[in-house]
Amino acid sequence: MSKTAPKLETFMEGLRERNPGQDEFVQAVHEVAHDIWGWIADKPEYHEAEILRRIAEPDRIVSFRVCWEDDEHNIRVERGWRVQNNNAIGPYKGGLRFDESVNESVLKFLAFEQTFKNSLTGLPLGGGKGGANFNPKGKSDAEVMRFCQSYMTELFRHIGPHTDVPAGDIGVGSREIGYLFGQYKRLTNRWEGALTGKALDYGGSELRPEATGYGAIYFLRAALEQAKDGLDGKTAVISGSGNVALHAARKLVSEGAKVVTLSDSDGYIHDPDGFDDAKLDFVFDLKLERRGRMSEYVDQFKGASFHEGENPWNVACDLALPCATQNELDENDAKTLIENGAVAICEGANMPSTTAATDRFRDAGLIFAPAKAANAGGVAVSGLEMSQNAERVSWESEKLDRMLTSLMCDIHDKCAAYGERDDGSVDYARGANIAGFKKVADAMLAYGVV
Repeated sequence: MSKTAPKLETFMEGLRERNPGQDEFVQAVHEVAHDIWGWIADKPEYHEAEILRRIAEPDRIVSFRVCWEDDEHNIRVERGWRVQNNNAIGPYKGGLRFDESVNESVLKFLAFEQTFKNSLTGLPLGGGKGGANFNPKGKSDAEVMRFCQSYMTELFRHIGPHTDVPAGDIGVGSREIGYLFGQYKRLTNRWEGALTGKALDYGGSELRPEATGYGAIYFLRAALEQAKDGLDGKTAVISGSGNVALHAARKLVSEGAKVVTLSDSDGYIHDPDGFDDAKLDFVFDLKLERRGRMSEYVDQFKGASFHEGENPWNVACDLALPCATQNELDENDAKTLIENGAVAICEGANMPSTTAATDRFRDAGLIFAPAKAANAGGVAVSGLEMSQNAERVSWESEKLDRMLTSLMCDIHDKCAAYGERDDGSVDYARGANIAGFKKVADAMLAYGVV
């Protein structure tokens, strides 16, 4: 390792110089590079072809102005992007994020992660990501429609079912996908699977809203079974209250676990009695339909408490599922979770744990299910939606759930194969990074220098 470490640092120094101020992107690349560097040490073909450097340099980044008019007839100007990172194994695939925190660094990290996540699914999908620094919160439907139409007026020329297939992400739900797809269809005069996450009425797939949350639990269940353990009777804390968090909570409850927290940007709810189906029904309506705030939960369920401006990681638990946003769980949070007896961390959001937090979990020997493996269920069912669109068919949710379960178990097994430690435990982060890298890298080697 003494000879390998300086080479890794040289690689990272070059990456930082080429991407100044892009901390999220540098973090994502470092976490992959750290795990694969030793694995490729005796594989000169990857070094000679500069495979990792090429994956860490997006194929292209499209940046554009998005002009729209608000309800007061003011002209507003936002910035839109699409990062097409790598299409070695299939068309670019990845969500669109509308949030004021969106910038080029965030989208590059997401597209880079997406490349490995899509590789792990085994489906022919490359990695991409896009979005805008537009915040749909508090905007009227008409304002969101006008923004989406303006955004798609530029984006449509860069996407298509065999080129790049966006989906939803933070700030882009079924409403936004509808407006985006409607404008795509209007501009191209074609009905084709150029976006996923569509409603069932116009080409969407059963199980798509549930897929990321359900898939995370299927992966977590497999990891616990690998360690001769299970979900039944476990106490779980979850951050977030969007599709991923809520469907993960629903699936955990159905598996016999007790979920005691959910959160939004204002703070977190702690319900020591646990969320049952009726309570989750209330939260689904509150957050996904009425777009309300989690603090309203305590008005309905008196045994719960709301903790403003805090995250839930100080609540004692067996399982922790960060399902909100990147870098929401830091080293101190990790230390608290370990001290409180957590046995498994399952990432529902993209890169929700800082590097220092991740290192803490791995050093402690906890089951740590990284996002690129654990939350791959969403893009997996998106890929299945593409297949259904191409065939002009619609599969039943039971069939899709069986396919999703099988796919997540397969991802688990790939990670376990490449991440097995000497003591028989599994470093899932290392396994996910190596397995995801190998498929993409081998395809790139086959193409030559392109």
